[in-house]
Amino acid sequence: MERVKWLWLCLLLILLLAGGGVAYWWWEGRLERSQDGPIRAAAGRYGVEPALIKAIVWRESHFHPWVLGRAEEIGLMQLQEEAAREWASAEHVPDFLHEHCFDPGTNTLAGTWYLRKLLRRYAQTDNPLPYALADYNAGRGNVLKWNRGEAATNSATFIGHIGFPGTRDYVNSVMHRYAHYRPQFRPDAP
Repeated sequence: MERVKWLWLCLLLILLLAGGGVAYWWWEGRLERSQDGPIRAAAGRYGVEPALIKAIVWRESHFHPWVLGRAEEIGLMQLQEEAAREWASAEHVPDFLHEHCFDPGTNTLAGTWYLRKLLRRYAQTDNPLPYALADYNAGRGNVLKWNRGEAATNSATFIGHIGFPGTRDYVNSVMHRYAHYRPQFRPDAP
């Protein structure tokens, strides 16, 4: 009799864990798709692949629009005030406040505009993406330190020269997630 109770308890525990795993998987999938509208709108406006924007949102905020970073970065794409104000000025947004970046639409527009600017900055390289991501994460001054010699145009060499392990991890993880999202989150998909 004791063995039967123990087996039932084990079965119940397995079912609870499996149910919890399914619920977690469902919630994560729902959260991951929760910002697709603003991401697609920003991608369309600024001509940046939505899968790339989504990969950055995944890394920066894990799709939570109310995230506030340690250096007062705000929202989905963790925008610093200077970058957000630069976007607002270029787009002639009146009465802009950094707090407006808690809005997913505003945040993805400003962040995508800034990302496009960084991608264009490194257009002379074989792949501007690692340079732009390193700049997005660590700033232009650090990228200028790391892109000397062959690393100035060779993105694989550049990644190896990134002096901050956290930034190297950031670049690699966003590029990996971007590759993951590309087949399922195309510009022409609904």
